Amino acid sequence: MVCRVRDLAEHAPLTGDELVVPRRPSAPKHCGWCGRRLPEGGNVGRRRRYCGQSCRQRAYERRTALQRSGLPEDAVVLSDTEIAALQDRLFQLRCAAEDIVTAAEDGAAAGELRTLAQEIVHAAKDLEQLR
Repeated sequence: MVCRVRDLAEHAPLTGDELVVPRRPSAPKHCGWCGRRLPEGGNVGRRRRYCGQSCRQRAYERRTALQRSGLPEDAVVLSDTEIAALQDRLFQLRCAAEDIVTAAEDGAAAGELRTLAQEIVHAAKDLEQLR
């Protein structure tokens, strides 16, 4: 049911106990640049988008560079060094997966397979960190 201010005037006045103020969702927010978790703020003012001035500045520089270059806003631009590091981490992940396949074909014990699987998890977590 949609309740308008005009409709409320027709009813009895509300007391403080009956008045419900919508609250902001309590889901954790993360910095729009570096991804760190933002501290819980109050209910006043705009929600924070960045953890600090340096992240806000980097995001601004990226937005303006994208506007000048004509790239789509969701484009990811990596330097040659970053691409090489990403390729190295992908290679490590593939090698760890191949180690599990080889160990399983050779009849490795469950403990050894578990250790190799943990190496894959570690390599995948490292790969998630693009910045």
